[in-house]
Amino acid sequence: MNDTAVKDDQLLGKIAAELSIAYKQVKSVISLLDEGNTVPFIARYRKEMTGALDEVQIRSILERWQYIQNLEQRKEEVLRIIEEQGKLTDDLSKAITKAEKLQEVEDLYRPYKQKRRTKATVAKEKGLEPFADWLMTFPKDSIEQKAKEFLSEEKQVLTIEDAIAGAKDIIAEMVSDDAEGRKWIRKETFKSGTVGSAVKDAEKDEKNVYEMYYEYEEPVNKIVPHRILALNRGEKEDILRVSIKMNADLITAYLSRKWIRAQHSPAAPFVQEAIEDGYKRLIQPSIEREIRAELTEKAEEQAIHIFSENLRNLLLQPPLKGKVVIGVDPAYRTGCKLAVVDETGKVLKIDVIYPHPPVSKTKEAREKFINILREYKVEMAAIGNGTASRETEQFVADILKEMKEEIFYLIVNEAGASVYSASDLAREEFPNFQVEERSAVSIARRLQDPLAELVKIDPKSVGVGQYQHDVSQKQLSESLHFVVETAVNRVGVNVNTASSSLLQYVAGLNKTAANNIVKKREEEGKFTSRAELKKVPRLGAKTFEQAIGFLRVLDGKQPLDRTGIHPENYDEVKKLLTSLGLTVNDLGSEELKTALGGLNLKSVSEELSIGELTLKDIIDALVRPERDPRDDLPRPLLKKDVLKLEDLKAGMELQGTVRNVVDFGAFVDIGVKQDGLVHISKLSNRFVKHPLDIVSVGDVVTVWVDSVDMKKGRVALTMLPPS
Repeated sequence: MNDTAVKDDQLLGKIAAELSIAYKQVKSVISLLDEGNTVPFIARYRKEMTGALDEVQIRSILERWQYIQNLEQRKEEVLRIIEEQGKLTDDLSKAITKAEKLQEVEDLYRPYKQKRRTKATVAKEKGLEPFADWLMTFPKDSIEQKAKEFLSEEKQVLTIEDAIAGAKDIIAEMVSDDAEGRKWIRKETFKSGTVGSAVKDAEKDEKNVYEMYYEYEEPVNKIVPHRILALNRGEKEDILRVSIKMNADLITAYLSRKWIRAQHSPAAPFVQEAIEDGYKRLIQPSIEREIRAELTEKAEEQAIHIFSENLRNLLLQPPLKGKVVIGVDPAYRTGCKLAVVDETGKVLKIDVIYPHPPVSKTKEAREKFINILREYKVEMAAIGNGTASRETEQFVADILKEMKEEIFYLIVNEAGASVYSASDLAREEFPNFQVEERSAVSIARRLQDPLAELVKIDPKSVGVGQYQHDVSQKQLSESLHFVVETAVNRVGVNVNTASSSLLQYVAGLNKTAANNIVKKREEEGKFTSRAELKKVPRLGAKTFEQAIGFLRVLDGKQPLDRTGIHPENYDEVKKLLTSLGLTVNDLGSEELKTALGGLNLKSVSEELSIGELTLKDIIDALVRPERDPRDDLPRPLLKKDVLKLEDLKAGMELQGTVRNVVDFGAFVDIGVKQDGLVHISKLSNRFVKHPLDIVSVGDVVTVWVDSVDMKKGRVALTMLPPS
């Protein structure tokens, strides 16, 4: 094994230990990724190799591997630069090689870094470095006498004071560049420092959003992520002044003990002054920046994690399949746009009604709405939650109560619908529709299949985040893309109805391949088998291998194409079915279920040379060929009547849908204009570390009204039953 392989092996072992995953699993994941396999493909079709790791674990391995490789690269670069300067000692080389974080490497590199002109570099140019070195030996001789040796008109060191000041600048920088000292100060500031804020310009805070931070202080090690991001935003908007405070005496006392070796030396007071200056001018601002950057990074990670979890739950909301739906995009002056879509999402009717002021054609609007419901045999109404939503809800609820037909309605979160409606994609899909009409179609389709509709929108626009505009947009986009990709591949995609937007999230496919699939389908008609996809331009063998298991052909020539079984296993599946006296035409039948139920997994797996995990997945797919994991989740809360804020009374029990989860609680739609907040302290009787441990977006929960603030239109809810 060569040196690189040995080193890689050590790094893989390190990742395995950090993530508590077996070394063999980590090694398999990295080699599968190196071969060009995608995360969803590895998670679904290479379970034997990875020990059934899921997408999140695989991504964690990949991210850690990339970080460690970047760290190793940086170490090599730093060692090379210091070596070229002729200053690399064995101890320094060992310290850099052993460093586990980029920050440690940068601390060790700091004294050797090419600096812009500092006070210390100017002093060195004036020939004062030997004087500074002499002071650090803590001599007993006269300092002023020694300083005279360094006076020079040419170098502009004209007085004893000039010489001493220059030497102190050199010592201050030396103290500041010491890696061990910086590490201690950083750790101590984290342990006992405080984050403080003060108002800078209250006039800019028109809505008093940051009022609680006008005079605020909290320990660094206690501050929660959402407060860090709030402080950052207040500072960015020039409303707040934010700083990290630390007991300077404690730190200068530590530095004095570390650097001053002889308190009675005449040099000691000068070195002490240099230490104090070094901390105040160089170390403290630098450490403050580093700590705030670290706090921000952790807060961003948390905000991105919450957004990702909320998005995942939103995307995996159960679809209301096989329903004719009327989508309503509410508005006052411009009228409520209506769109009726059939069971497949095809638009049957577009119209507009004016039930609200200033037009107020209520009678005409009622008649038109009822006629449309009856003519198209509408089974569900989806109402967007934007402007005029509650008035429209009242209008629809009143009509549905009078109808003999059983029709329910749902309020649909229309976040991002306007973004989609005005996009090139929507114009391409509905070139003859107005923006609001496209929005009504999108609202209706969100009810039928949230995943298929939401993938058309930039994930950042779906309205389930917390401080999403304050975090690294690159990291946020990458994380949300991963969430959408995971959700799409978990559910699977009907290749004959999927939009290009949905297809491009399938493992292995990109925008070009997705567009080519749609183009071929439009030109030559429906695909009748998975094998036909091999003829799609730009869809090579590797892409086909990665994507094909997630693409379904529901009514094609090969029944196995309806399932999540990968074509690479078709021969083994046919052998299995033949051994049971059955064929691929028996998929999902009771006879097949009974036959498969009595199998001995271990012996069949050996017989077919297929791993047990893969065989188990195959059996699941044969029993439920078109299984959608979303079907196992609780259905959305269907409604027939409407509530007003005035109807709410403390202690009232309600059913609601969780719309958003944040660090401090969950927002629940209980059918009034404003979502109610269940504070983290009211989620459970037991200690709750984070609201996500208790609730998720889309959950239907039982809540009780805690209090109602009519003036601010706020509702406080609790999930703790009244005693």
